[in-house]
Parts: sequence; C-alpha cells; structure tokens
Amino acid sequence: MPGDIHPFKLNSDGESANPGPDPVTVSFDMLLELLETEDEMKVVLEALCRQIVQAFPMATAAGITVLRETGSATVGTSDEVTRLEELQYRFGEGPSIHAARSGGVVRVDRAAVRERWPAYASSAERAGIHSHLSVPLLSGVEQSGALALYGVLPQAFHRMDESVLDPYLEAAAVEVRKARRHGEARGLIVQLGIAIRSRAAIDQAKGIVMALHGLDAATAFDVLVTHSQHENVKLHEVAERVVAAVTKFVPVRNGL
Repeated sequence: MPGDIHPFKLNSDGESANPGPDPVTVSFDMLLELLETEDEMKVVLEALCRQIVQAFPMATAAGITVLRETGSATVGTSDEVTRLEELQYRFGEGPSIHAARSGGVVRVDRAAVRERWPAYASSAERAGIHSHLSVPLLSGVEQSGALALYGVLPQAFHRMDESVLDPYLEAAAVEVRKARRHGEARGLIVQLGIAIRSRAAIDQAKGIVMALHGLDAATAFDVLVTHSQHENVKLHEVAERVVAAVTKFVPVRNGL
C-alpha cells in the first residue's frame, strides 16, 4: 500500500475534494441556537424580581441565585444587588446562601448579619442594606437557590411577607425547571452532534481510502481502525486527519 495519499489524484479534473458543510451538522448547529436558554431564564427571573419589588414596598431590591453543578446564576433588580448576591456565594456566607443550603427562611437585620456573616456584612452595610429576607426555592427543584429581598430600613420584613412570596417562588421554580430541561436537551443534542460529525468524518475517510487504493468498504474501514490502534488515536481523529489532508492537499503518511 502506498506510503502517501496524494488527495489531488482523487478528482479526474485535478481539483481538490472540498465538500461543503454537512446538512445534518448545519441542522444540529441551528437546533443548538434554538436551545440557548440561559439568557431567557435570566430575563424571566429579572422581570420576576422587579415585580416583587413593586409588590413589597419595604423591599428596595430583590435578587435570585440558582446553584448548579456548573456554578451559580444570579440576577437582580440592580447591579449592586447582583454584586451582593455573588459576594455571598464567593465568601461562602450570607443570608441568601444560608437559605439556599439550609432550605430555611432567613430574616435578619444588620446586627445579626454582622454577627453571623462578618465577611459579607461590611459589603451590605456599604450598600446601605439594613434588612434581609432570603427564602429558598420551593422543594422539588433539582437545583437549589434562593430568592432574596433587601431593605434599607431596619426590620423591613415580617413573617407574613414569607407567605406572600409563595406565588413568586413557584414562578421562579417553574422557570428553573424549564431551563434545566432545556439544558439537558441541549446536552443531548451536543452529544448527538459529536457522534454524527464523527460518523460523517469516518464515512468520508473510508471513501477516500477506497478511492485511492481500490478497496471495498469493509477493508477500507479496517485500514482506518488499524491506524487508530497503532497510533493510539481515536478513530474519528484518524478520519478527520484524512479528510483534512484531502482538503489541504497534504499527503497522509504512516502507510494509509
């Protein structure tokens, strides 16, 4: 078997084999764009935070943080609130992260925050925050998190406020569940796309080997497998090298 593949010999007219984008691959990429839901979730939760501030006169601001394996997602009615939320998760302390982790409601004033979470307290005080009400997202949500209200007056929140928040918590939980399902669907699409791209590259490389050496499909595939095992490289990577060589007129060496 020749030591080199000279791809320009594949076409009788001397032009390179440079196939256009695979329609299936293009379709998968378009589908992935449709499943981009991270921004959509944040937009909905931000709108929810604004509605909460309108409904609670003593709430100067509101924020929601969702904890996931890949990290946290935080939204708020202002950049300052978003920063305070993110600081709590960075410090590992604060009313919001405590509510998210413990599953219990946290209603505290400045003195209690200073005593329980001193690293966070100074940032909250500089922002003029006197009161916190942090409530965990409803049980049943696979990803933990909390909804937090911030007040600039002492003792701004009361026990009754907790029950009034229930509809907003349910709305946030629904949005988080929806985003999680879309995320799982997107992950599946990504994996399927990788598999299809790999299969397409293998089929193309197999055809190249067949054309160059007059082999049948099974034998050409065996040639690719042999090189994959010999070089300790995944089969689809060997195939991609062959296809890339055809496109760039670069000989494929090592006996293919």
